[in-house]
Amino acid sequence: MKKIIHGVILSAVLLCSLYAQEGTGPEMAEAVRGYYRVFSQRGWADADTLARELEQRFNEFNRLFHFDKQRLRSPLVVRAFEDREIYNAYVSTRLGKTRDGAVYLHYNQPDRRELVILRGSPEEPWMLAHQAFIQFFRAFIPSPPAWMQEGFAIYFNTLGFDRTTDKLTYEENLSWLDEVKTLGQATPPLESILLADIRGIPDHFQGLSWALVSFLLNSGNPDYFRALIESFILLSDSASAAINSETVMKRITLWTGANTLQNDYQTYLVGRKTFRELIDEGQRAYEAKDYIGAEQSFLTAIDQRPSHYASYYYLGLLAYEEKKYDRAEGYYRSALQYGADQALVQYARGLNAAAQGHNAEAINFLQEAARLSPPRYKERVENLISGLR
Repeated sequence: MKKIIHGVILSAVLLCSLYAQEGTGPEMAEAVRGYYRVFSQRGWADADTLARELEQRFNEFNRLFHFDKQRLRSPLVVRAFEDREIYNAYVSTRLGKTRDGAVYLHYNQPDRRELVILRGSPEEPWMLAHQAFIQFFRAFIPSPPAWMQEGFAIYFNTLGFDRTTDKLTYEENLSWLDEVKTLGQATPPLESILLADIRGIPDHFQGLSWALVSFLLNSGNPDYFRALIESFILLSDSASAAINSETVMKRITLWTGANTLQNDYQTYLVGRKTFRELIDEGQRAYEAKDYIGAEQSFLTAIDQRPSHYASYYYLGLLAYEEKKYDRAEGYYRSALQYGADQALVQYARGLNAAAQGHNAEAINFLQEAARLSPPRYKERVENLISGLR
């Protein structure tokens, strides 16, 4: 947003002072929906859309935390900019530096707290998710344990929003798994993560915080999940981060003890495989003709990243080998839908159709593969087609 007066563009600093004085600032449309009060430089429709999205995020967060929504004294404030210069100036005047995509500004006075977003920026999707969780969490617990805030913010930063369906989407965030696993014996004890507010933030804190959250949620041991849920209940909205950290530490270690917790955590991390590891494992099994093992690896990979093409393509190859041609075609179509190499998949579809005796269909697929990538497929396709006619 740039407002011109007598041909002179108002400075970013002046605009920021206007925002502080007037609440919405010039040309900022307001939408109120449920737990949110949203101002957007793009107009009311964008403010309302953003409010609907945040409302869904709020409800998704609270499905896990079960905070009493009656404790919210007023709606959570969100301010969405379209102009990067103005966004940067607004954030810089409050933090002394800017932040890409989105940032939650927390103050002791609740009426000054707000989530600030740069609409349309490349970083917006995951930074909005990350910072929206922090805003939600600190609305109820102003001083939470650092590991809990950071770990869950990372856990939820792959919580996306599909504007065409107006619904949330989620793929498990494993972006920190490689870093945490490579620490090996250098991994700090869990106690140093749980008590970081008292002992200081250790190296690799973001990844380790995420790993602890992932373990407590997904270990399969109901005692750990139960301890985590109980720790949410024990968090105090008036206690310091240090006191809240000690309280949570005592509750989580109550069920199994610190040593068992540490051992189970290490075992969990060793057993977790990244998406790349699962694909590599599946490829090795496929090449060794261990089709059952390959299928298990690729299906697990789909559970992790359901919108990545690789698993579908390899499952198509497996189905083809097992003469399950209709299933193979379905997997190939999914691979194309999620962005697979079109020439590669069309060639595979041609072989699949030919194996069923659908020669005309096979020729069409093969010719398309040759058209898309002549260096790879032209000669091979010509030889195959001559045998199909």
